[in-house]
Parts: sequence; C-alpha cells; structure tokens
Amino acid sequence: MSDTPSISRDDVAHLARLARIDLPPESLDHYAEQLGVILGAVAQVSEVAAADVPATSHPMPLVNVFREDVVRPSLTNAEALSGAPSVEAERFRVPRILDEE
Repeated sequence: MSDTPSISRDDVAHLARLARIDLPPESLDHYAEQLGVILGAVAQVSEVAAADVPATSHPMPLVNVFREDVVRPSLTNAEALSGAPSVEAERFRVPRILDEE
C-alpha cells in the first residue's frame, strides 16, 4: 500500500495531548505506525464504497420475530392468588423491604 496515509510522531503527540494521554516519547513511533495502518484500512474501505451502494446497518433484512399480541384465556385473580403464601386486599402480600413513613 504505497498510498497509505502517514501520521508523524508530532501528530501522535498532538493527538495524545488533545486526548489528555501521557505518552512517553519512546512510544510515539510505535503509535504512529499503528495509526498509519488504521488510516490505511479506512482509506481502503473508502475506495470500495460507491455512491450507488446504500448505507446499511445490517447485511440481512431484519424482521420482527415476536408473535402477535392476542388475548387468550388465563388465570383468574382468585386462581393466581390461590398459591400465594400471603394475600391482602386481593393482592400478593410480600415483606416490606423499604422503610417508608
């Protein structure tokens, strides 16, 4: 990749200052090389992207997999409360966990 964008030590130091990252001077070359590879990959993707290709968030069309919301027979209030250890005013009674005044 001869057209790979390059990033200098000074660019890395400047970016580190903007991001408030304290980089030791001996690591600037290493990060410059890594950021250059990243910039090259982005440039390569930009070459492939065409104006006639629509942007997508997912490669395959997504469909809703939920079932229809249909009313079906269920337990009555009395049936639901029949197995409760404690009932009060036609509701499940549970121990208080918060101190409310």
